[in-house]
Amino acid sequence: MKKFVAELIGTFMLVFVGTGAVVFGNGLGHLGIAFAFGLAIVVAAYSIGTVSGAHLNPAVSIAMFVNKRLSSKDLVNYILGQVVGAFIASGVVFFLLANSGMSTASLGENALANGVTVFGGFLFEVIATFLFVLVIMTVTSVSKGNGAIAGLVIGLSLMAMILVGLNITGLSVNPARSLAPAVLVGGASLQQVWIFILAPIAGGVLAALVAKNFLGTEE
Repeated sequence: MKKFVAELIGTFMLVFVGTGAVVFGNGLGHLGIAFAFGLAIVVAAYSIGTVSGAHLNPAVSIAMFVNKRLSSKDLVNYILGQVVGAFIASGVVFFLLANSGMSTASLGENALANGVTVFGGFLFEVIATFLFVLVIMTVTSVSKGNGAIAGLVIGLSLMAMILVGLNITGLSVNPARSLAPAVLVGGASLQQVWIFILAPIAGGVLAALVAKNFLGTEE
């Protein structure tokens, strides 16, 4: 239960701060949005990370499960906590927008940018998630990693991916982060949400296998 609650709170923090910056942060620009998401990861890692490891992302939890760092029971609890936390965060953002008299047509959801094909968007999300999760698997490795700076490295990695991906897919690499706003907003983002669920999972599994078999993270 403690891990479920920790993942719920941490994912709430990530989605609330990140998507809140998108919809409320007038003039923040790409760097400001990337910093908001990255800082939320860092804060969560050094707080609730002491309880659950601060996965905050089903793709990360699945990668941890593939490499036997997470049991099947914990995997279910982690993903449930992440999804619930993301939905609560998106619901709060929706309420705050409505309460402020602002449009609720966008909640910082992910969608393919104009001109980006389904294949291109899917491939980008696989690659971005692969790189992001590979960083997580290596920096948190008992034999290869450095736990003291793990949260900072992971946050910076997410920032880098966002700076690359904002004009491609809005950068997901996280099924929970994409699912919640898509369900509440509907439209194109809901039609495309399968991309932001399947591609990050594929990228995360690939990262877990590469980390284990080629980088020796599980030795």
